[in-house]
Amino acid sequence: MELLMRNMFQSLGKSRAANRLAKKYGLRFGAARFVAGETIQQSINAVRGLNQDGRVATLDHLGEFVFSVEEALESAAMCIQTLDAIAESGVRSNLSLKMTSLGLDISRDLCVSSMKRILDRARLHGNFVRIDMEDYAHCQVSLDIYRELRQEYDNVGIVIQAYLFRTLQDMDDLNQLGANLRLVKGAYKESPEVAFPEKSAVDENYKVIIQKHLLNGHYTAVASHDEAIIHFTKHFVRENNIGKDQFEFQMLYGICEDLQKQLVKEGYRVRIYVPYGVDWFGYFMRRLAERPANVWFVLKNMFK
Repeated sequence: MELLMRNMFQSLGKSRAANRLAKKYGLRFGAARFVAGETIQQSINAVRGLNQDGRVATLDHLGEFVFSVEEALESAAMCIQTLDAIAESGVRSNLSLKMTSLGLDISRDLCVSSMKRILDRARLHGNFVRIDMEDYAHCQVSLDIYRELRQEYDNVGIVIQAYLFRTLQDMDDLNQLGANLRLVKGAYKESPEVAFPEKSAVDENYKVIIQKHLLNGHYTAVASHDEAIIHFTKHFVRENNIGKDQFEFQMLYGICEDLQKQLVKEGYRVRIYVPYGVDWFGYFMRRLAERPANVWFVLKNMFK
C-alpha cells in the first residue's frame, strides 16, 4: 500500500492538469504546512520566524512547470526579486532553485544566461545560491552547467543524491572544484538501472558520501530528517575533529521542528529549506510520497 501511494503521488506531481487545479484552489488541504506561502513577503515572514530561534534558511521560489521562454524568464526574475527581498529584509537566508524552472528543458543557453544573472545579483548581496538536483534525466546536464558556472562564480553549490549509482564518481569529479554540496538521499522515482532500489543500500551509500565529502575538507550540508543519519554525522565529526563551521544540517520547512530546534540548542548550524510560490503542487506531491504520515495529515485537513 505504501509503495502504491508513493507511486500515485509521484505521478500526480507530474500532472499538468492537477497542477492547474492546485493553482486554482490555493494552499488548501494541508499544503501550507510544507509551503511558506505564495508571495515573497509571506516567505520572508516565515524565514524571520525561523531566524528568531536560531535557524537559518534557503528560500526556493517553486516553479517546476515551465513550458515557455516567457515563463522561464519570469521565474528567473522571481529568483532575483527573492535575493533582493532577502537583502532588504536582513533575514538570514540563501536561495535554492531548480534549473528546469529557468527553462533548462527549453534552451540550455537560456538557462545558463539566467543563472549568471541570478549569481551576479547574489554576489552583489554577498549571498549564495544552491542548484537543486532533479531527476536522473537532468543529472548530467546539471553537473555540466555547475562546472561551467564554477569557472566564474564561487557563490554557487549543487546537490548530490545518495540513491544514484553514479554518485561516488560524481563526487570524485567535483572534489577538484572544492564544491559546496548538499547531500541528500533522493526523492525522485528512478529505474533500478540507475539507482539503488533498497532503502538500506541508499542509507549506506549516504553515510559513505557524507564521510567522503567531510574528509575532503569541503563544506557539507547534510540534508536529512533521519535521526540515525544525523547521529552518525555528529559522531563522525567528533571522531575526526571536524569543526562545526565545515558543515550544517538541513531540513524541510514544516517537518521535524522539534529536532531542528534541538540541533540548534546543541550548537549546530541548521538551515531550513523554505519553498514558496503558486507553483507548489509538484513539491507537495513529493512530500506526500516520501512519508505516509504526511498523507494522514492532509486527509485530516480535508475532513476539517
